[in-house]
Amino acid sequence: MGMRALFGLLLAVALSLAAGAARAHPHVWITATSQLLYAEDGTITGVRHAWTFDDMFSAYAVQGLESKIKGTYTREELGPLAQTNVESLKEYAYFTFARADGKKERFQEPVDYFLDYKDTVLTLHFTLRLKNPVKPKQLVLEVFDRSFFIDFQMAKDNPVKLVGAPAGCQMKLERPSDGTASAQKLNEQTFMNGENSNFGMMFANKITVDCP
Repeated sequence: MGMRALFGLLLAVALSLAAGAARAHPHVWITATSQLLYAEDGTITGVRHAWTFDDMFSAYAVQGLESKIKGTYTREELGPLAQTNVESLKEYAYFTFARADGKKERFQEPVDYFLDYKDTVLTLHFTLRLKNPVKPKQLVLEVFDRSFFIDFQMAKDNPVKLVGAPAGCQMKLERPSDGTASAQKLNEQTFMNGENSNFGMMFANKITVDCP
């Protein structure tokens, strides 16, 4: 299997280029869904993501990848790509940031991860467990790339689901405003200034869960 077919390494290279020579517009597009996972006692234990990559990135990622049936790939055939991908995302905290009652929470390394290939696009599935399960009054989960090299958009239908959440919990999703056009007007020097170093935060998807 050629190195360029290694999905995770491809993404890692893209991200390293973004860090070294950032541009104020995305180069990879992801459509995401998320499930917040709760235990029986009402504590939140983690989040399960499904990230569907754009067709151009997906096509490049599978170049050179061997498969038994041309144009289709099984989970087993995509296994090495999935593993390398989640390993490369560790440096970027999996683009997933959580706060419980205002306190920053950290995640363990991904479990239950796999890639599937359908309708010419790749979707990465993985679960992030909290290092310390919590039972907050308010949980805020944000998904974004600080460099805005990757544009995350939550799916139009059923973007977020609470799995096993206590009765009375209310979820709200705040989608980023479409500022891509204005972002493209910023040149590299402006983008790299201190006030714009976390430009991607403007495009964060913010999930807020309030529980009684």
